[in-house]
Amino acid sequence: MLMDFFEFEKGLEYNFIRFALRRRQYSSAAPANAQLREILSDQLNGIRDAGTFKSERVITSSQSTQITVEGSNEKILNFCANNYLGLANNPDVVNYSHNVLEKYGAGLSSVRFICGTQDIHKNLEKKLAQFHGREDTILYASCFDANAGLFEAILSGEDAVFSDELNHASIIDGIRLCRAQKYRYKHRDMNDLKNLLETSKARMKLIVTDGVFSMDGNIAPLKDIVALAKEYNALTFIDECHATGFFGKTGRGTEEYYNITGSVDIINSTLGKALGGAAGGYTTGPKELITFLRQKSRPYLFSNSLPPAVVATGTKVIDMLLTSNELTEKVQTNTQRFRSAMTKAGFTISGENHPICPVMLGDARLASAFADEMLKRGIYVIGFSYPVVPKGKARIRVQISASHSTADIDHAIAAFVDVGKSLKVIH
Repeated sequence: MLMDFFEFEKGLEYNFIRFALRRRQYSSAAPANAQLREILSDQLNGIRDAGTFKSERVITSSQSTQITVEGSNEKILNFCANNYLGLANNPDVVNYSHNVLEKYGAGLSSVRFICGTQDIHKNLEKKLAQFHGREDTILYASCFDANAGLFEAILSGEDAVFSDELNHASIIDGIRLCRAQKYRYKHRDMNDLKNLLETSKARMKLIVTDGVFSMDGNIAPLKDIVALAKEYNALTFIDECHATGFFGKTGRGTEEYYNITGSVDIINSTLGKALGGAAGGYTTGPKELITFLRQKSRPYLFSNSLPPAVVATGTKVIDMLLTSNELTEKVQTNTQRFRSAMTKAGFTISGENHPICPVMLGDARLASAFADEMLKRGIYVIGFSYPVVPKGKARIRVQISASHSTADIDHAIAAFVDVGKSLKVIH
């Protein structure tokens, strides 16, 4: 499907509800700030009426498998963080970051090309390239920025981009910014992708996909995508935010999972999930691409450098992963234990042996009630329903960490079974 600038807009995490605001007249005589308040209040009421207003639970401890929240001193087990390797509050990581903070300061007060590049930034970029087996890496403030800065820089109106319809919001926004011809193929549908590639006469073709889709825990058919790319002389791009560091035998991500390491042309990923959980993102790939992005990528050129403590967090975690697979193996073992026991208990678990384990419930109210009951049993999980996921596909999204003990996993399973029986989800 060929899309213009405004048509390219879907993805489960980005599928925000469109509010059909009542046509009403706002007084032009009112001060501008009063008009703004009135317009935004009307939209906020629409969000609340739709049941999609997002409240933030305030955590009063460090991010961990056991946390405390505002209003309670009771510790609860956290099963909804992207802390896949459990390193967000790891003492070795925290101490290393603290030492770097003392030596290099709180920040750079500059973009990279003026006076914002320290040796620690170049060192982390080198280590990330080594970890992924690529030639070079460029750091960004987030992977959202990495996605926003890539497509506009490298694609012109002569080129074409082919994107999975359920790609992440940051990919969608990044593609919107570029001038390339935009095609959206059905989710993981290789026949649809093939048909679109066949019809394209573009100078350069780029196939774009998430490695792992975060709402369902399912995996891009990367082997088939790479094969189609070779057949139609296309480039491949993959967003590995929910794979880097913990997915695949040694945590190298979706390529490694399929035993095709080195096959993808461009990888974007994050430091803000498994790799310490602080912040930061990056693009890794051919040296010419990375050098070009340093000259042309707007989020890189016009954003402050990553703070030294954040750089240190990523560096320490990469060093750990380059020397040991222990945590990667642990999260995989925990995932298998949870998925196997939950399936045996009668639950439907979406996805493909990934630490994102959506417990499918169907009904939105049931998902919300289920999450509330789990919290009463000391388990922190979140219910997801429309418009974040399709109607009738409400679920509890469980995320497994290497720092969950066997007892933690079994406690969560027991709570799910107890609540599942009480709410008549399972027998």
